[in-house]
Amino acid sequence: MARYTGPVCRLCRTEQKKLMLKGARCKSDKCPINKKRPAPGKDPKARPGKRSDYGLQLREKQKLRRIYGMQEKQFLLFFERALRMPGITGENLFVLLERRLDNVVYRLRFAVSRSQARQLVLHGHVMVNGRQVNIPSFLARPEDVIEIKEPSKNLVVIKEALKEFGRSGVMPWLHLDPDGMKGKFLAAPRRSDITDLLDVKEQMIVEFYSK
Repeated sequence: MARYTGPVCRLCRTEQKKLMLKGARCKSDKCPINKKRPAPGKDPKARPGKRSDYGLQLREKQKLRRIYGMQEKQFLLFFERALRMPGITGENLFVLLERRLDNVVYRLRFAVSRSQARQLVLHGHVMVNGRQVNIPSFLARPEDVIEIKEPSKNLVVIKEALKEFGRSGVMPWLHLDPDGMKGKFLAAPRRSDITDLLDVKEQMIVEFYSK
């Protein structure tokens, strides 16, 4: 599957929002959003043009897709699955995205970014209910136990990432035992629980794919 290999800070500049793609750098003064750098390819002095409804919807879709680090085809599959589920499609989409194993590993503070979490999963460092799972798109279910394999608990990148737990904790639908490097997926989150993404307008994404 093709993947983006360019500078990830460029993606944040495009969306003019911190997508938290580089962990600690996103919280430092080096972040281009903190420096108020303009979107790439644009004259900083140029007057911004008015975006069409389609353009606004596209930007919302691209923003959410890039936050979770997914390619277009995979993101569309998740949307189609959310569309078939009972309830509100936009909220269903968020629930499915939050249930992805790479996202759960990131939310449990085992990694500083979703891309790093995806790498941990792909390299076989993560176990679900006592079994190794190396599929980032694996969907966690309530009461699933997610933990780091015993030989991998000495990895410096995981220990450094877990230091974040003492400062900000984990989301309310998760439980973390930082000493045992083990967590539990308690329940599927509600849309209102995902507080760091409240500015994403999921209805625009639904309208984009409904055209």
